[in-house]
Amino acid sequence: MEQHESAKFELVELVYVSEDEIVRINKEHLDRDYVTDIISFRYDDDEDSGDNTAIEGTLFCCAPRIKEQAEDFGETADREFKRILIHGLLHLIGYDDRSEAEKKRMTELENTY
Repeated sequence: MEQHESAKFELVELVYVSEDEIVRINKEHLDRDYVTDIISFRYDDDEDSGDNTAIEGTLFCCAPRIKEQAEDFGETADREFKRILIHGLLHLIGYDDRSEAEKKRMTELENTY
C-alpha cells in the first residue's frame, strides 16, 4: 500500500474500543451519533496537502461492530478486520468516503490491498 499510494506510515496507533466508546468518539469529533467500525485521526495537518511522507495517526476500531459486519457479509472476523484496517489506513492517507463515488473508490482499493 505504501509504495502504490506514495505514502509512508511512521506511526499508527491501533486502539480497540467498545460500541459505547466509538459512539462517544464519533459524536464528539465527527458530530455523528451512531456505532461505526473504525474512526481514523491523523496527527499532523498534512492530510490535505498531499504530503504523505511521514503519516502518524490513530485508528479506533470497534471489534464488536467488526464481528457483526463479518457475520452480515458472510466473512470471517479476521478478513473483515483486515478490510477495516485497510479502510482506516486509506483515510489516514487522505481518501474520503462521503460521496458514492468516493465510497466506490475506497471499496476498490480495499479489495486491491
